[in-house]
Amino acid sequence: MNRPASQEESIKLEEGVTRPAVRTGWLQKLLYRKSTLAFLLCVPLLALIIGLIVYPFFYSIFLSMLNKRETRFVGFANYLFLFKRETFWMVVRQSVLFTLTAVFFKALIGFVMAHLINILPENRQRLWRGLALVPWVMPPALSTLGWWWLFDPSHSVINWILEHTIGAHIAWLSNTFWARFSVILVNIWYGSPFFLIMYLAALKSVSADLYEAASIDGANAWQKLIYVTIPMLRNIIAITVLFSTIVTFANFDIVRVLTQGGPRNTTHLFGTYAFKLGIESGDVPLGAAVSLFMFPILAILAFFILRNVRQRVREL
Repeated sequence: MNRPASQEESIKLEEGVTRPAVRTGWLQKLLYRKSTLAFLLCVPLLALIIGLIVYPFFYSIFLSMLNKRETRFVGFANYLFLFKRETFWMVVRQSVLFTLTAVFFKALIGFVMAHLINILPENRQRLWRGLALVPWVMPPALSTLGWWWLFDPSHSVINWILEHTIGAHIAWLSNTFWARFSVILVNIWYGSPFFLIMYLAALKSVSADLYEAASIDGANAWQKLIYVTIPMLRNIIAITVLFSTIVTFANFDIVRVLTQGGPRNTTHLFGTYAFKLGIESGDVPLGAAVSLFMFPILAILAFFILRNVRQRVREL
């Protein structure tokens, strides 16, 4: 008596022809799953994150708890040493001032420029978008060298113009106030196009029906901005400000090329001060301790901004 074929032994085809079933192992079944495929595609990215972010972060924590020769564990001695230094607190104040001022003006200039470009005809928008993005696509160190030439005390183009117009001469990089003004100005010039392109993309997604309804209700241009544009752009504004704050707070190249932290360490940021202590002075653990002070500040800021964004998304 013939034993009926099981599903594992044969598969019935639509044409009525049978063929031996192909045995599939657990590994092959696992590879056919979409979740497994998605994970395998993310493996290169995860490897980069672990190798370039996670491992250096935990290793820097370990380094910050060693002595200068990296031969003995000293716990939080490096952090306590920094707390007692006036220079460190000056770096903290300068970093906060630099970040808040630069991000505010970048957001403001980007917002205004996005609206000005948005009202232009489409063919002219492409031209102005391309011109406005030039500062952002240039390497920061290279563009900062150009600004350094503009601020040079001996051959400054800006001072040449001021001397031949109003007879003034400004020590841009040797005076504390003007040195801070200069690094903030260069950061604003470099970062404003990022806000511009983000806000312009968000403006394109705002429905014209909302503005038409506001016009029917008698709203003027200012009321449309306050009650239509800003509420529709609130989430993208928050995300853009958060990203720019992180990048600005950790800025290195502009200050390093333009002032190298001078005069008298008054323009140092966390990144440049950590470089001075860790690389130039040879105290790597102390430099690592300085760099780690950025993490809790940025983590708290990111937590509150992202929480507000999630709450607004749920309300929609």
